Amino acid sequence: MNLKIAYQGIAGAYSQIACQKLYPNQTYVSCLSFAEAMNKVQTKEVDFAVIPVENSNAGRVSDVHFLLPQTGLHIVGEYFLRIEHQLLGIKGAKLEDIKTASSHPQALAQCSEFLTKHHIQPIQRIDTALSCQDIIQAQDKSKAAIASSLAAEIYGLEILASNIENASNNTTRFLIMSLKDNIPEDDGGKYITSFIFKAKNIPAALYKALGGFATNGINITKLESYLLNGKFVSAQFYVEIEAHPAHQSFKNAFEELKFFADEVHVLGSYHAHPYRDI
Repeated sequence: MNLKIAYQGIAGAYSQIACQKLYPNQTYVSCLSFAEAMNKVQTKEVDFAVIPVENSNAGRVSDVHFLLPQTGLHIVGEYFLRIEHQLLGIKGAKLEDIKTASSHPQALAQCSEFLTKHHIQPIQRIDTALSCQDIIQAQDKSKAAIASSLAAEIYGLEILASNIENASNNTTRFLIMSLKDNIPEDDGGKYITSFIFKAKNIPAALYKALGGFATNGINITKLESYLLNGKFVSAQFYVEIEAHPAHQSFKNAFEELKFFADEVHVLGSYHAHPYRDI
């Protein structure tokens, strides 16, 4: 069975590389935005969407976290991709020729030290691979793009400098989004559960809402807050914990959570990726 996998970006984007690693030899569907990729899952045009949510150096991809609660989709897996940025130029260009480099803001932030060292001006674009098309059209040896080696291969560009990212452990975490929930059976391994909730507007609500996880020995690996509807009164929280829904400790913690929270919604429970243990 051939699967269709949506990702944000055009051919050569790092998200496409993640799709190929997760689902080899399948059909990869390019989308202009995260919202479009998720919408294609909602409308059953594709089977999954592979969406970046955070980078080890540049932090979270904020647009995605705001979209997650709105889509009605389920998180069924995660994947960690080592990001290796290349400085790409047109045929005949050399590193000393480069005056500007265009790429996604995250990629530019991840290569800031290299750009500063070589006095290259960063130019923000919506996508790393799209930047490749820009310099092909410009045919200017002073213009470069920061993108993947796959993008260099696809667009016939020269790699002027390899692995220019600030940190050698530069890694992006992706979530696999599905229309159907697919909670794996508990086999004794490590699981991540992602959920959102709105804290009640009462004193110590957040402390009490999360207290059940501590008393039940459940580790919270992520806690992020978002204002709702532009109001500063109450916040929505995105949480990730190390636990499987089948555990009694999980059930106890969620029972306590619901006393002090509104609109608790589990986004998904899935296998923890082995990268977490590195």
